[in-house]
Amino acid sequence: MELKDLKPAEGSTHSRKRVGRGNGAGTGKTSGRGMNGQKSRAGGGKGAGFEGGQTPLARRLPKLPGFKNINHVEYLPVNVSRLDEKFEAGDVVDGESLKAKGIIKHADALVKVLGDGDLTKALTVKVDKVSASAKTKIEAAGGKVEEPC
Repeated sequence: MELKDLKPAEGSTHSRKRVGRGNGAGTGKTSGRGMNGQKSRAGGGKGAGFEGGQTPLARRLPKLPGFKNINHVEYLPVNVSRLDEKFEAGDVVDGESLKAKGIIKHADALVKVLGDGDLTKALTVKVDKVSASAKTKIEAAGGKVEEPC
């Protein structure tokens, strides 16, 4: 069997309906469109997005409230209490170590350390951002904060 031998299954194809070829053909005069009305005329019918006279969604959307800042930067929050649980004294806290401990999913994610909870170990924190309260707790425990430039 070759490609030239392939044919559609018997009865699966139909010949095109030829409309407007006289009353004897069955679809003469109005060509199967009925008598009068919007759908009987060329180009007739409702346009895409027509909602029965209701203001279409595409025209309503700009009126909806809200604003999306295109410069917004999303940081993953990590509390100092979580660092106290997962790290030993003297450890370096950065993207790689946070990923290794299972705190974040991706090492290159932006991280901000927040000050919820207590910290009892001296840690060196090298993340993207550190809140003021977290910074005081880290330094009070004998650690240091190294933020990127």
